[in-house]
Amino acid sequence: MPENKTFPSPKVQATDIVSEIPVIDFSQFTKGDASARDEVSKSMVDAFRKYGFVYLINHSIPEYSISQAFRMSKLFFDLPLSSKTQAPHPPGFQIHRGYSHPGLEKVTDLSLGLHPKITKSLARKVPDLKESFEIGADANSEQPNVWLPPNLMPGFRGSMTGFYWTLAEFSKEILRALALGIGLGDENYLQKFYTGEHNQLRLLHYPEVEAKVLEQRKAVRIATHCDWSAFTLLFQDDCGGLEIESPTEPGKFIEVEPIKNACLVNIGDLMARWSNDILRSTPHRVGLPPLQDRYISTKQMRITRARYSIPYFVTTTPDSVIECLPPCVDEKNPAKYEPITQREYNLMRASMNYN
Repeated sequence: MPENKTFPSPKVQATDIVSEIPVIDFSQFTKGDASARDEVSKSMVDAFRKYGFVYLINHSIPEYSISQAFRMSKLFFDLPLSSKTQAPHPPGFQIHRGYSHPGLEKVTDLSLGLHPKITKSLARKVPDLKESFEIGADANSEQPNVWLPPNLMPGFRGSMTGFYWTLAEFSKEILRALALGIGLGDENYLQKFYTGEHNQLRLLHYPEVEAKVLEQRKAVRIATHCDWSAFTLLFQDDCGGLEIESPTEPGKFIEVEPIKNACLVNIGDLMARWSNDILRSTPHRVGLPPLQDRYISTKQMRITRARYSIPYFVTTTPDSVIECLPPCVDEKNPAKYEPITQREYNLMRASMNYN
């Protein structure tokens, strides 16, 4: 693979947000000529090398599809607990579908390392203050979906299934851009490892909480972790709170401000492994969002805003063998990882999040 260097940035849409993370006009890839496509793909890979993240604007996902997904997500989480638990996350970690109530899942990324005196059990004692609903392809029999009874929320299943496949189609364009930017020669090289049926759509809700609960580390929204998919498509509301580790100052985190209708894409551990760590899987977390004052009884308290986000985890078929891609290995940079199937890797990582 070529040496790490800075490529010229494609045209960036004007925005009020000044972000350290690159913002790329993806329409230059989907609608541009060969030169524009090459420029965008190299700029994306350059961003993934340095930050592990990139904003894509002017992408092909319709604005109304994103708005509808957030609307349906809020309607779901507004349901009473007795309704949401009629689509429960199955026991254990092998099937990751359905509704997880606050505290059920604990994102504990042991791959990042823990203090010698902190065990996995102790790490789990600081709960995640979030609830989620996981959705996959109905054809994926290894990860069967768990849906609400239709009468509880008419249209929910059809709407979210449609959004799932909209994102699956968009993911193919990301795969083409990655293949070109990495230097695989054939832009369809990575397509053979994907069917779209093994991705995961996640609806996330972070309820309002008193700020001092998070400040005193009695709970977290999501602790520092890396995604373990190939890459993630992320849509945020306007609340804020997402932070990523600085590429130049380990241990320091920088804010990732929401940009309306932008798709934030980040590399996961599977793709980092596949690329021999040339593409960066960056530790990230959800911390305190902007605070708003609320009066409760006669005492003024700082209460965080509720936050909604929708990540879409893109991964290969379970039997795909993940071994370092040819442009990412040479005499000076030998393969760091042994080959592993996606199924083996996925089970290993999922076991860290659920008892």
